Amino acid sequence: MNARRVARLCRVVRLCPTARLGDRGSVAAEFAVTLPAALLLILIGIGAVSAGAQTARLQGAAADAARLIARGEVQLAESLVGRVPGAAAMRADEGDRLVCVTLSAPVAVPGLAAAGFDASARACAAAGGG
Repeated sequence: MNARRVARLCRVVRLCPTARLGDRGSVAAEFAVTLPAALLLILIGIGAVSAGAQTARLQGAAADAARLIARGEVQLAESLVGRVPGAAAMRADEGDRLVCVTLSAPVAVPGLAAAGFDASARACAAAGGG
C-alpha cells in the first residue's frame, strides 16, 4: 500500500493516532508554563485570607481595648493587646465622649511582611461606660 491509501484508510476507519509528530510534548510545555502561575494564585489567595483573619483579630482586640480604656482599665487593655499575635502597636485617642483605639501590626504572611504591609483596626467606645 502506498502512503496515500494508508492515510485515507486511517481517516475512514479512525484507527490512526490523530496527533501529529509536531504536537508531541505540547501538553508538558503547557503544564510547565501554567503550574507556576497557578501556584502563585494559590499563594496570593492564602495570603489574602491570612491577612483578613489577622485584621479580624485586631478588630476584636481593638473593640475590647476601647471598652476597657473607657472604663478606666488601661493596664488590662495593654495586657490584652500584648496577647494579640504579631506584636500589635496600640494608640488610644480619648475625647470628651469617645475613647478610640487603633491597633496595627505587620502582616504575618511570608513575603508580605517584607513588603511593609500592615494590618490595622480601629474601634471606639463611649467614655466613662460601665
